[in-house]
Amino acid sequence: MDPVPEVTLPGARAARSRDGMHLRQFDDGMTVTNVEGRWVATPDWALAQAVPQMGRWRAVAAMDSSHRLGLVSATGLERAHDLARGRRGVARTHSWWAQSDPRAESPLETFARLDCADAGIAPDDLQVEVFEDGRLLGRGDLGWRLPNGRWLIAELDGRDVHSEPAALLRDRARQNDLVGSGAVDLLRFTGRDVTPPGASRPGRLVVDVHRHLRRTRRHSPSSTTWRTE
Repeated sequence: MDPVPEVTLPGARAARSRDGMHLRQFDDGMTVTNVEGRWVATPDWALAQAVPQMGRWRAVAAMDSSHRLGLVSATGLERAHDLARGRRGVARTHSWWAQSDPRAESPLETFARLDCADAGIAPDDLQVEVFEDGRLLGRGDLGWRLPNGRWLIAELDGRDVHSEPAALLRDRARQNDLVGSGAVDLLRFTGRDVTPPGASRPGRLVVDVHRHLRRTRRHSPSSTTWRTE
């Protein structure tokens, strides 16, 4: 979804939107903050306005990012939800607000988490830390507990972060440490492996994780689902 710029001017109700910008009036009681010389809606109000106009995955990703960056707290997110009530399109979003998790470090991680949850295999933990002899070997983006204290870790590789040579070397060393510990089964995915919106078949992320969990036999996939669309 391409963002549509929105601005507020005195008497905006009588003005027409133009040049690709949508003119609107302030909400009653809306608070603003100054960013680089421009007055913009505070994050709670911005989320209240944006979430009802967004799809679920992008909306939850926006909440995750806002919370992780410290722009809103858990209380601020609840306030944003309250401020959104009564807006057009908000009815379908009420369950989404509880799905936010500030541990997601990128929209891709949010999309992957929701993809797995929708398939009934919600991860048991995020940003799983793996230690050996007291030394931190690394963190895994999504984690599922396996028998005997082991973990299945799914790593999400964003092209912009992981394609640089230095990043590739770091990833390789960390992956070798994790797998070499004997405590981790590691799977790696990119954005192309997440189930595309409206697809009739699950993407490779869901297929591979489900297959691996099924092979462990004693691990029962989570019954948690968040699909609301």
